[in-house]
Amino acid sequence: MMNNTSIAICLNSTWENQFTLYAVIYGIITLPGIFGNMVAFVILFKNIKREKKAVIFMLNLVVADLAHALSLPLRIFYYLSHNWPFGHFMCLFCFYLKYLNMYASIYFLVCISIQRCVFLLYPFKYRSWKRRYDVALSAVGWMTVMLICLTFPIMRNISPFNSSQCFADLPTRKIKFETSIAMLIISELMGFILPLIIILTCTWKTVQSLKSKQNVPHDQIGKKALKMVLMCATVFLICFAPYHLFFGLNLLKSNITDCSLRKTIIIMHSVTLCLASMNCCLDPIIYYFVTAEFREQLSRTGSYLSRSRHLSSESTTSHRLDY
Repeated sequence: MMNNTSIAICLNSTWENQFTLYAVIYGIITLPGIFGNMVAFVILFKNIKREKKAVIFMLNLVVADLAHALSLPLRIFYYLSHNWPFGHFMCLFCFYLKYLNMYASIYFLVCISIQRCVFLLYPFKYRSWKRRYDVALSAVGWMTVMLICLTFPIMRNISPFNSSQCFADLPTRKIKFETSIAMLIISELMGFILPLIIILTCTWKTVQSLKSKQNVPHDQIGKKALKMVLMCATVFLICFAPYHLFFGLNLLKSNITDCSLRKTIIIMHSVTLCLASMNCCLDPIIYYFVTAEFREQLSRTGSYLSRSRHLSSESTTSHRLDY
């Protein structure tokens, strides 16, 4: 039998390498995440009028990823210094951005998958679809996700603020067990199970459509649509599925008194949270592999930079020879 002291130690136990893991993973993905999404935003924005197949949704996905990627340097600072000198509001705001990015990304991956699948199966929908419909769906999505994700900082908004406690270290409001279960069911259903079913259904429908060759005007169009929905499914399964599989256990770990199980849950939650953050690096890969305009523009940009360096080198050499 565990005495009260042992139970208290168990409940307050943490994983000693948690901060190190966060600092290393965020350090690896920060620059690719910021650079990749900034390039993606410029290229997609330039082609917004040329292509209406999910470009609006991809642009919103870029914004969600870029907002999170820009907050990562502050997170890294905290995990290395164990100190947060930027105030209570900024701590909660960066904490909020993490979950806003996650669920906004899930929403727009679902939108992209549905749109590509529907346009493939019903080509006439593509001709009659208006870009303003995508804008309206994006606005509704942002408002819904922003309101729902406010739950996360509200649950951690406890005074007084301690500058040595931010993000994972923020204290959590005590709520009834029944309320925890209700929140768990709603978040898992709306944020994971339903999107998973939709994305997998779109993938299956697209594959079946290509096999049957029905309602597919061009094989190349079908292959592009399949690449898009497969990439969306891959990002979802790699980044978001593991996190949500352990989300319930992490939410309810305060009711678990087995120390080894609690530590395993903390470790898996940390690892899956890092995987969720990697979507800001993986999403630009979607744009590159499935959007011809993106590849062409990126290729032209690379050629321009290469020529500029070459001309600069020749100019420097010529200057030296003249001298």
